[in-house]
Amino acid sequence: MRPNEAVAPSLEEIRAARERIRTFTVRTPLLRLPLDDSAAAVYIKPECLQSIGSFKIRGAGNAMASLSAEELAEGVYTASAGNMAQGVAWNARRLGIPCVVVVPDHAPEAKLAAITRLGARIVKMPFAAWWRVMVEHRHEGVRRRFIHPVSDPAVMAGNGTIGLEIAEDLPDVETVLVPYGGGGLSCGIAAALRAVAPRARVVACEVATAAPLTASLAAGGPTSVEYQPSFVDGIGGKGVLEEMWPLASTLLTGSIVVSLDEIADAIRLLVGRARLIAEGAGAASVAAALCGRAGPGAVVCVVSGGNLDPAKLATILRGEIP
Repeated sequence: MRPNEAVAPSLEEIRAARERIRTFTVRTPLLRLPLDDSAAAVYIKPECLQSIGSFKIRGAGNAMASLSAEELAEGVYTASAGNMAQGVAWNARRLGIPCVVVVPDHAPEAKLAAITRLGARIVKMPFAAWWRVMVEHRHEGVRRRFIHPVSDPAVMAGNGTIGLEIAEDLPDVETVLVPYGGGGLSCGIAAALRAVAPRARVVACEVATAAPLTASLAAGGPTSVEYQPSFVDGIGGKGVLEEMWPLASTLLTGSIVVSLDEIADAIRLLVGRARLIAEGAGAASVAAALCGRAGPGAVVCVVSGGNLDPAKLATILRGEIP
């Protein structure tokens, strides 16, 4: 089973999404990151300040708000390592409908505990089986509406609201660095900026333990890579989703790969300088900016989430890698 190619949301769809989600999401600020080099214009967009600690509340909220009561009657489910699960579960609780989340067996306990607190039922499975749900957009035996965490057009439109806010707060933005998991966040933001700030580049950020977009760009098509689990659980996978390849390969200006050490350094810097907690995926964009490969001009780092297990955070703050 091969889903159709994903379609980028239009500016009208992104603006409509902003109206749908404005009552339950935070319009996160754009903050200048205090660096030793005062000439470096690096800003952060802290989506870790959302009520669930992640940008996922935007896309999940818009997707579910776009459905009718009949379509939601039996409830919803999604496949997620944690943050999309929280976004769907939070919105399901808000709407009073049941929710199931399919998670890979390496999903962090902090995120699983949050999903449980939100009232969702967890189905845990091996990574390969979980990835198949992502690819096929379905899981046998679950009769509910599936909210795809990446390629659902309404999810991307909700994510695209971040791009509108960046353009409004920093009209001369040159580069936006976005953590790349499946491409729904980066492509949603890129679709918005293409319409309202076409000079801005959107660059994906990947972790060295699983960087399928970089490999696919080099190969000229979707390519599988070796996946190594790490504390950076919100990005990185076995490959680029085929339905997302046309968007990712045209809307994004390449990918920057950072190491676990560089991401840990970025987490420590955000705690020490900005008083913000970012999870590994969320800090990947800051790590990319700090490594000096983002190019000239004003740079915005989307800090996509802050749901980091406290024990892992403590390990990182001690200067170690979990």
